[in-house]
Amino acid sequence: MKTIRNIFTLLILFAGINSCMDEYTEVFTANSPVYMGWDELRTSVKMAESRDLINPGKIYFKDGYIFINEELKGIHIIDNQDPTNPQNIGFIEVPGNVDIAIKNNILYADSYVDLVAIDISDISNPQEVNRVEDIFPYTTPPYDEEYRVAKVDEEKGVVIDWEIKEIRQEMEYHYYPVFRGVDEAFYAMDAANGGGSSNGSAFGVGGSMARFGLYNDYLYTVDNSMLYMFDVNSPESPSDIGNMNVGWNIETMFITDGHMFFGTRDGMLIYSLEVATVPSYIGQFWHITSCDPVVVADGYAYVTLRGGNACGSNVNRLDVLELSDDYTDISLLESYPLHGPYGLGIDDQTLFVCDGDAGLKVYDVTDKQHIDDHQIASFPNINTYDVIPVNGYLFMIGDGGFYQYDYSDIQNISQVSVIPVATEE
Repeated sequence: MKTIRNIFTLLILFAGINSCMDEYTEVFTANSPVYMGWDELRTSVKMAESRDLINPGKIYFKDGYIFINEELKGIHIIDNQDPTNPQNIGFIEVPGNVDIAIKNNILYADSYVDLVAIDISDISNPQEVNRVEDIFPYTTPPYDEEYRVAKVDEEKGVVIDWEIKEIRQEMEYHYYPVFRGVDEAFYAMDAANGGGSSNGSAFGVGGSMARFGLYNDYLYTVDNSMLYMFDVNSPESPSDIGNMNVGWNIETMFITDGHMFFGTRDGMLIYSLEVATVPSYIGQFWHITSCDPVVVADGYAYVTLRGGNACGSNVNRLDVLELSDDYTDISLLESYPLHGPYGLGIDDQTLFVCDGDAGLKVYDVTDKQHIDDHQIASFPNINTYDVIPVNGYLFMIGDGGFYQYDYSDIQNISQVSVIPVATEE
């Protein structure tokens, strides 16, 4: 009987402890979420007056206009019909925006968890015409890593910022993906992904750091592992047609020749778009852990690997990969050391490389095995991020702003204009 009473006493004790744990709260200093309500988010897309570049991200070109993402805020519109005198003419407010793509006169942009379609046929008065809600993962902005993160209540809306303050909450932990911008490189050039197109074409031109891509009647977007697919046969009415897992640690997407090339931290993945609604895996090339965008042209892939920080190793280089006609056989042809590369772009046999704070570098890649012996030009003292070469002009985004170069005379490349990032007072 004594043993039974002891067991019964222990059970009561454990029950009491568990009951206390269920009600346990903590008081601590933390990153406390600042919300934008759902109704406000879904009525927030609007045209505003032009504003300074503060924290520029992705760039996109279409029909004489440059669209520059202001990270998590919206999209600058630059009239670039005269590249020597670009005009900042307006700003589309799109909270939570990171990437864009354009088909005809419809601009597609992410807005936190939603995809929005914006009619830009009247460039002075863009209008939201459609929205696919709750299609992307719930993501939060970067936070102060010296402090813990308070509980997020999704019913209150999206998290647009954090404030450091003392909070009281029950013990609980939930993981949310964190937006990663230019400095962390979280987040092309054929008509499929928007490149290589001239004024008046259906698609625009995106940079090599893009996560949005267009192919025929489909829009593709990718996050860390999932590919999201939309039917844009009627551009103003995008419809969700599903998603699929395509790998892990994916950073960039490049579409050309009916194929999708994903740059990941571990290598390059290739998917066929023969059945555009069901991309099929056909090949891969693995490399050491690093951050790496990729561009493809004429049977070769050019991949920049950047080490350090979240990117893994300390290797910084350019890899040149030779691809078979069906893209199933991939071999490393040559590697070249670099300083700290980000995006890149190619036009015929001219390769433009953003080498971080080592600046912009330009190479003739006709001889794939001796590229470093054929550097055409170098523009140091500019911290570079991504480029788009189109019709003899190079559009480049970096820490200092938006730069343009005339490379119509490849032996005499010159900077023709710049829209600087606003300096802090």
